[in-house]
Amino acid sequence: MTKDVLLSIRGLQFEGENDANDLETITAAEYYKKNNNHYVIYDEATEGYQELTKNIIKWNGNSLDLTKKGLINVHMIFEEKKKNMTDYRTPFGSILIGIDTYQIQVEEEREQIHVDVEYALEINYEHLADCRISMDVRAKEGPAAPA
Repeated sequence: MTKDVLLSIRGLQFEGENDANDLETITAAEYYKKNNNHYVIYDEATEGYQELTKNIIKWNGNSLDLTKKGLINVHMIFEEKKKNMTDYRTPFGSILIGIDTYQIQVEEEREQIHVDVEYALEINYEHLADCRISMDVRAKEGPAAPA
């Protein structure tokens, strides 16, 4: 896989049987692999603010870490069959979140990687929603790059 990639992150929140919120972000990113860990790094803008948030996604096997530094600060750890707690710090204050990961699936091809994470999200020890993140990492150029 090349260093310059396109990253698509799609998040789904299931708050009830018929209620689902779907958000998708597509952005340029950098990809590299080191010591059997995959890394994707990209900057994120927040509407109404000039400061960017640097995002680092790291995964291997059955775990995925998401670190945000800047306007928003958090280190989220997704590990299959484990629950992790962390502070999600925003300009408006901090929120204690819990991440109870059910499953992480990774499909790796030569110029594309797909990662699915299914988890329950808690806010201040209360279940908020069942969630799913689908992430596609594709080489900017080459056979798997979008036209």
